[in-house]
Amino acid sequence: MARGNTRQRIQDVALDLFAEQGYEKTSLREIAERLDVTKAALYYHFKTKEDILVGIFEDLTRPVDELMAWAKEQPPTLETRREVLRRYQAALRGAAPLFRFMQENQATVRELSVGHTLKERMFTLTGLIQDEDFAMADKVRCVSAIFTLHAGAFFLQSIEGDPEEKHAATLEVALDLLDRAHEGH
Repeated sequence: MARGNTRQRIQDVALDLFAEQGYEKTSLREIAERLDVTKAALYYHFKTKEDILVGIFEDLTRPVDELMAWAKEQPPTLETRREVLRRYQAALRGAAPLFRFMQENQATVRELSVGHTLKERMFTLTGLIQDEDFAMADKVRCVSAIFTLHAGAFFLQSIEGDPEEKHAATLEVALDLLDRAHEGH
C-alpha cells in the first residue's frame, strides 16, 4: 500500500476510535491493532496520537484555509461575506467527523495544538465577515452567524427532518444574521 494511502487509513481508523472511546482513552497500540499492523509500522507514519490528530485536522480543514485565503483577496462586500458563509458551511459538512469529534472532546482538544489553531481560525473567519467599526450588536450577529453554521452541522442531527432542508435552513438563518449586521453600513 502506498505511503499516502496508509497514512489516510491510519487517520480514518484513529478518528473512528477517538470518536468511539474518546481521545484520552485511545492508545497507539489500539490504533495499530485495529489496523492489524505493528506499532513500529504506525510509528513510521506518526510518532504520537497528537501527530495523527494534527494530520487529520490539517487534511480536513484545508478547505477552510483555502476559503480564508480566497476571502482575504476579495473586496469586503456583503456578497463576498455571504459567499464566505456558504463556503464555510460546505467545509463544515466535508469535515463533519472531525468537528463532531472536536465538539465531543472539547476539554482535551483545547489543550492540544489543534485547539489553539482552531481558535485562531475562528477569530480570522469572524473578522472576514465584519467591519471593525460595526456596533457591538452587529459584531455579535456576525459571530453568531458562524456559530449558527456550527449548530446546524452538529446539533441538528438529533432533530427529525431532511438533512438538506436542515442545512438550507441553517444557512438561511446565518445569512439573515449577516444581512442584519450589515444593514446601514
